[in-house]
Amino acid sequence: MSLQFTDEEFQEAWRELDEPQLEGGWELFTETMGVKIYRLLDKETGLYEYKVFGVLDTCTPELCADVYMDLKYRKHWDSYAKELYEKDFDGQNAIYWEVKYPFPLSNRDYVYVRERKDLDVDGRKIWVILARSSPETSCAEKSGVLRVKDYKQSVALESDGGCGTRVFLNYFDNPGGMIPTWLVNWAAKSGVPGFLTDMQKACSNYASYCQKK
Repeated sequence: MSLQFTDEEFQEAWRELDEPQLEGGWELFTETMGVKIYRLLDKETGLYEYKVFGVLDTCTPELCADVYMDLKYRKHWDSYAKELYEKDFDGQNAIYWEVKYPFPLSNRDYVYVRERKDLDVDGRKIWVILARSSPETSCAEKSGVLRVKDYKQSVALESDGGCGTRVFLNYFDNPGGMIPTWLVNWAAKSGVPGFLTDMQKACSNYASYCQKK
């Protein structure tokens, strides 16, 4: 069954690898480890949407896409993932994800849909994965865990011409509740590069993980 993503959304994601769309208020937030992170203020919520451009030196785009899609493996390498699984909720296939937050903040959980397409664009191989929250999915909320109802993410991956991967990531997340600004800023500034570092490590360990399964 096709999810709620259009061909145009997939096209928009990979095009940013060639022509980053940064008009209309996007500002460079931080640059670290060869990764540039831009942000855009969402006036309605006071939160920021992020765009990330960079290169993962040590893994191929196909491997990155496979690791990114493997939910069981993610629980092995992502220390923030408390629960993560895909299931059928009353006919709607979706993913449930509970994220650990530091004390004294409540954990957050997400119910979202996602789709991957491996594209051939004039001979270029590009992997695109889109995800967004699915509040209409019938998944009961847990006591003490805040449900994130506004979440979207798009990822485009392409070979850097060598052994690595060019990456574009677009991300917005409204975690709800009263979270101090410093924590939100910290999560973006250190969390995104940290995630990319963990992702590279996860890619290098994936073959041995698959052999043990």
